[in-house]
Amino acid sequence: MKGYRFVDYATQGYLALVALLLIGFHNQTVPAWGWLVVGHLGVMLLIHGLIRHHAQSRPGWVLDFLRHFYPVLLYTGFYRETAVLNRMFCSDYLDPAVIRLEQTLFGGQPAVLFMEALPWRAVSELFYAAYFSYYVMIVGVGLTLLMRRRDQFHHYVSVISFVFYLCYLTYIFLPVTGPRAFLREVRGYRLPAEVQAMVGSVAYPPAVTKAWFFQVMALIYDIFEAPGAALPSSHVAVAVATAWFSFRYLPRIRFVHLATVCLLCLSTVYCRYHYAVDVLAGLLTAAVLVPLGNWLYQRCSPSAQVPTEPGPPQPPVPVGTLERAG
Repeated sequence: MKGYRFVDYATQGYLALVALLLIGFHNQTVPAWGWLVVGHLGVMLLIHGLIRHHAQSRPGWVLDFLRHFYPVLLYTGFYRETAVLNRMFCSDYLDPAVIRLEQTLFGGQPAVLFMEALPWRAVSELFYAAYFSYYVMIVGVGLTLLMRRRDQFHHYVSVISFVFYLCYLTYIFLPVTGPRAFLREVRGYRLPAEVQAMVGSVAYPPAVTKAWFFQVMALIYDIFEAPGAALPSSHVAVAVATAWFSFRYLPRIRFVHLATVCLLCLSTVYCRYHYAVDVLAGLLTAAVLVPLGNWLYQRCSPSAQVPTEPGPPQPPVPVGTLERAG
C-alpha cells in the first residue's frame, strides 16, 4: 500500500488481530469488548490517515514527527490493554505454575532471595535506576536515530515495534502477574493461599523503600501497571533489542548501553517485577525476534537500505523536503 512501511503494516496488523480476537473470543471478563473493537478500528483509520496525509502534503515538523514516531507513542496503550484481554484464554493468572517452576529450578524464589541478600539503599538505587533506564533507552535511542539518520530510525522503530507486539500478544494468551503478587493483591488478583505459604511472608527491607528510584517506579506502576504482562519480560527483550541497535548505529555508547542492559536484567528480579524465568524468556525472545524482525523488515521494505556501518550523522533535512513514506 502506498506510503506504508513495515512498521505500519505491523502496527495495523496488531490492531486488526486483537480486534478479531475480541470479536471471536470475548467473554464476561471483557464487558466493553465492542467499544475496544471500535477503538481499534478508529486507531487504524487515524494511522492510515496520518500516513496518507503525510505522503501527499508538505508536512510541518509536528506532522512529520507523528508520522515517524507514532508507534512509540502507542506502546503504553497497547501494554495497558493486555490487562483487559488476558482472561479471554486463561481463566486465571499462571503465577502459581511459574512460582513452582522457580522453586524447582532454584530451590527458592530468586525475586525474594536477591533483595534479601542485598538490602541496602545504595544497591536499591542502582537497580531501580537501571530498571527505570528502560524508558530512556527506548525513547533516547529512537530520538537520536530520528535526528541523525532517518533510514536507521526506520529500521529501529520497525524491529522494536515488532518485538513489543509479539510480547503483547503473548501476554494476552499467557498472563503472569510477577513477584509483586507476593506482597499484595494486584488489581484484584491474589495468590492462592497454598502458593503464598510456599513463598512465605515477604516484605521490602526498609532501606530499599527509602530509595528515590524505588518511589519513582512505585508511582509509575501505580499508574501504568498491567497485571499479566510479565512472561516474557518485555523490559529485557526490548532493552536487549535497543542495545543491538546501539552496537550497530551508535558505537560511542554501545558498551555503556550494554552494561546498563545487564544491570536492567538483574534489576527485574531484584526489584521484584519479574521472575527469573521471565528474564530468561526475555533473552530468548530477543534472540529470536530481533533477527526475525530484521529479516521481515528487509523483506517487506525492498527499497530500504539498512546500513552495515554506523556512518556519520546526516545533515538535517529542511522541513518540507523530508522523505515521504514509501
